[in-house]
Amino acid sequence: MNEILDILPEDFSGAVLVSRDGNILFGRGFGFSDIPNQIYNTVDTKFQTASAGKFFVAVGIMQLIEAGRLSLNSQIGDLLDFDLQQIDKKITIGQLLNHTSGIPDYFDESTMPEYSDLWVNFPNYKIRKSKDLLPLFIEKPMMYQAGEKFQYNNSGYVILGLVIERVTGQLFDEYLTERVFRPCEMLDTGYYEFDRLPAKCANAYIFDESKQQYYTNIYSVDAKGTGAGGAFTTVIDVEKFWEKLLIGKLVSITSLSEMFSVQSCNEDDYYGYGVWLKKIEETIFHPFFQGSDPGVSFISRYNPESKLRVHIVSNKGENVWSVASKIEDSQT
Repeated sequence: MNEILDILPEDFSGAVLVSRDGNILFGRGFGFSDIPNQIYNTVDTKFQTASAGKFFVAVGIMQLIEAGRLSLNSQIGDLLDFDLQQIDKKITIGQLLNHTSGIPDYFDESTMPEYSDLWVNFPNYKIRKSKDLLPLFIEKPMMYQAGEKFQYNNSGYVILGLVIERVTGQLFDEYLTERVFRPCEMLDTGYYEFDRLPAKCANAYIFDESKQQYYTNIYSVDAKGTGAGGAFTTVIDVEKFWEKLLIGKLVSITSLSEMFSVQSCNEDDYYGYGVWLKKIEETIFHPFFQGSDPGVSFISRYNPESKLRVHIVSNKGENVWSVASKIEDSQT
């Protein structure tokens, strides 16, 4: 589809897949997954997706709620087996899911400009499990009273990952692999350690202005993803995920409706459970999930009216949001 090629920046690096009602209209990789070795990105290249993994975690939590092992009103003080210190023990699962918990955020995006700043005094190679992030926030006071307002919060999803582990007895990523990825046949999706990457994983690149060259983000993000994000996936697997999710194969249609309903908001943003919502009209919202890290940008959008799905990932941290909007506009 030439109109999509015309929309993409000339030097775009990553992958794009566009589908309508389950039929793929466009799918292609661009640029290099490994710049020095000139290895090209393809539609089955595995990319980092940053906070996109929060949606997977939310699906896992909703599964446990449907199974009667949790509820939206379950309180973290009753679920976790470690000292929460100044964190309110009455924070609920629902408040963690919709970012209204007030839990201290280890990466407060309103005050900390770069995710890589986290690792100045705390080596990123120590982050191999969700619990490894606890030292970055467990001793901090609450940001605000639970339920008071919406404020995007990474720590909340770290805690949700730990809740999955406590309830199931499995590491959260093992649970997601078993209950979310495999049922969708997402065989190229997982949480991988940077020093043990499988084949066909793209490096994520940051541009060094002073040296006028790219370097990888291996010292800028967690060594392995956590409940807050960090999954590797392909645009093909993201399409498979939506396909199964929307027909009720992961959670019931009733639970999905809850996830896609506005659960919290501020003047500019609307959020369900694990998913962002784009306001179209007063009662019409389109779900999307996204992620951004140094060298990483990802968005996956679904238009329920036109049945259009757009998935874009860049391993140079490019503006995938603008590109996704232009592609959707060109197809509706």
